[in-house]
Amino acid sequence: MTIASSTQLRPNTSHAIGLLVVHIGALFALLPSNFSWAAIGLAVFLHWVTGGLGITLGWHRLLSHRSFQTPKWLEYFLAFCGVLACQGGIIDWVGLHRLHHLHSDQEPDPHDSNRGFWWSHIGWMLFDSPANADIPRFTKDLAEDPVYQFFQKYFVLLQVILGIGLYLLGGWPFVVWGIFFRLFAVFHCTWFVNSATHKFGYRTYESGDRSTNCWWVALVTYGEGWHNNHHAFQYSARHGLQWWEIDMTWMTIQVLQFFGLAQNVKLAQK
Repeated sequence: MTIASSTQLRPNTSHAIGLLVVHIGALFALLPSNFSWAAIGLAVFLHWVTGGLGITLGWHRLLSHRSFQTPKWLEYFLAFCGVLACQGGIIDWVGLHRLHHLHSDQEPDPHDSNRGFWWSHIGWMLFDSPANADIPRFTKDLAEDPVYQFFQKYFVLLQVILGIGLYLLGGWPFVVWGIFFRLFAVFHCTWFVNSATHKFGYRTYESGDRSTNCWWVALVTYGEGWHNNHHAFQYSARHGLQWWEIDMTWMTIQVLQFFGLAQNVKLAQK
């Protein structure tokens, strides 16, 4: 497969505006009028729901890698939690992630870390990559499902509805902290997996790329920072493979497994 050179990338204005709005909105959390312990607690809770249950557990380990299976209702719930992280359409996200693993740290990789920390962290999202044309090849298991089609199309509308609900519940402090600051935090925590865990940390396995294990990224992403382990064993539901590599998402999967809600759990064969 040949993907056009990165020099042919065109700016993605809508992505740039969306990210700018979120970052400006997050600054309003600094205003004393928006300070509220309840709002901060809400932001922390929604960080876990959308970033932990949604992106890490749902979109990444369950949907992107199919490292375990759940009843369909639970799969849809976890996917919905990820939709509320507002990281683009779910089908696009899964497709780009699978493409990343196929060409990790090579030019077809959308966030190739060889192009620098800034590019792999946020810069790649400011352009339309030719790689986007290949997404349908990697997402046939999701693209024909009407639920995922709905999530793909209406993720911004669902975020707006959540914002209205939070405003009715707690006013502007809940919106500022529960929407803008929480999105800002979840965005950058997720992006650190693309950037920091291809630059900082240690390497346990030769994975054919620059992936590393980085403890502080694992801390803020519920276990995703053990990225070198993940690239060595992409199918594994467990990323923290040593006793000191704490993986909160793996602990969650174990809880689901205990209650019979996670089956066919795949593990690394070291």
